[in-house]
Amino acid sequence: MPTLVLASGSVYRRRLIARLVPEHEALDHRVDEDAVQRTMSEATPDAVAEALAEAKARSVAAEAHVLGSDQVVDVDGSILGKAGNIDGARAQLRRLAGRTHRLVTAVCLRAPDGSEQTHTDVHEMRMRALGDEEIERYVEADEPLDCCGAYKIESLGISLFEATIGDDPTAIEGLPLMAVARMLRQAGWRLP
Repeated sequence: MPTLVLASGSVYRRRLIARLVPEHEALDHRVDEDAVQRTMSEATPDAVAEALAEAKARSVAAEAHVLGSDQVVDVDGSILGKAGNIDGARAQLRRLAGRTHRLVTAVCLRAPDGSEQTHTDVHEMRMRALGDEEIERYVEADEPLDCCGAYKIESLGISLFEATIGDDPTAIEGLPLMAVARMLRQAGWRLP
């Protein structure tokens, strides 16, 4: 079986890929995400997520298949990244409360020969109306500072939503495993 390297420091993505490929290597990517976004200021959120996933996969030099992924929240064409701190989390949740936004998750599998497979998953996320006290309680309980949109759907963040519409629920957590499984099978992995 080929070797797989996950180009990510994300504990969420590491946990997810282990469901498909328990024996993998995880390395931090070497991409300045802010710089890439600045150069793509006129691009769509989907294009930014795809470019970042591809850049991450390309940033890790390995004689292996390298998987890169990126996720952004699209609110009316504007990108929300990771909240970063408590004030950022509160502000993001206030902006998303009572609205529908798009959660864009892109993934790129780069083969040792340089060929690439890319997939982009989009979920429509309908967040319920939230008061400041609810936002405060949620941020304190779940500490979603390292999540774009400032929520952890796999945790208490599920309580913030009225509905989600999309194909692969694992994409909301950070890695669309159905698409990744398809890509890996095409690259020679023997998955169930």
